[in-house]
Amino acid sequence: MTRKALAVAVALTLISFGYVMGKAQTSGPDFELIVDAPPGQTNIRCVRACKLMWVERGNSGVPQDHFTYGCEGGGVQRCSSGKVGGWVDR
Repeated sequence: MTRKALAVAVALTLISFGYVMGKAQTSGPDFELIVDAPPGQTNIRCVRACKLMWVERGNSGVPQDHFTYGCEGGGVQRCSSGKVGGWVDR
């Protein structure tokens, strides 16, 4: 009976240890972006592990590390949004 109790205690200890170690390993983001959007031009840059492309009108072009877009709205008028495609750079 003592052997069974010891085996259960060891098993629970190992399971608890595995659970704690698994929770300690948080996953980080797959890629990082910087978006700089002052009035006028908007700059989007990949900091780590990605490529970007303007895909508003289809996938034509070459994915890049950064690009700039903007509009001539002037004043307080807000520019319309656009679609940016991203690929994980492995």
